[in-house]
Amino acid sequence: MTTTTADSVTGQDPLSPEQVRRGRRTALLLFAVGFGPMILATIMFYTGWLNPVGHTNEGELLMPPVPVQALNLETSNGVPLAERFGADQVDPNWLMLVVSGTCGTDCEELLYLARQVNIALGKNAPRVSRAAALGSVPAGLEQRWQAEYSSMERLRPAPGAAAAWPTGVSPETAPRILLIDPFGNVMMHYGTEHTGKQMLKDLKHLLKLSQIG
Repeated sequence: MTTTTADSVTGQDPLSPEQVRRGRRTALLLFAVGFGPMILATIMFYTGWLNPVGHTNEGELLMPPVPVQALNLETSNGVPLAERFGADQVDPNWLMLVVSGTCGTDCEELLYLARQVNIALGKNAPRVSRAAALGSVPAGLEQRWQAEYSSMERLRPAPGAAAAWPTGVSPETAPRILLIDPFGNVMMHYGTEHTGKQMLKDLKHLLKLSQIG
């Protein structure tokens, strides 16, 4: 009696241990080539390692970074924001996220700041997305939104979930711009005390270090 196996049906010999090891090495190499620069850039930015110019960040650095999942935000279609980030995504973007309770004068100032900084990035502008999570928006701003902020996505809290805002961030008290890296780390935040020049300096430095995102 002849025993039929999957290998005999397909006509393929089982992989040898050496072939399995070679396949794993190839997969690790591909990962390193694709995401190694991003990982290195993150380490260099947080620690200053191998940074000859002694760069210091202009925004408020979060140590440790806060995972974007903690924000519990989703798109208007109900897709969790966190799904856009991670090593398994193709060309994930950086994100400037404006968060606020009622969007008053200070909030509008940050919406404008995020837009102008994004434009000022020039050829690197497509590497950075913009979004806003706002508790309420005055009627006047709502009417102007499409004309002035059409490229800024509106996010909302996930049903039944509360945001765990990073230390120093309280949108109901003061609006902030959160900077989220392509791995989904909320790594820095800015307020009305920061200028567009300061934020642009940080972003240019990060994008120069990283060729991913």
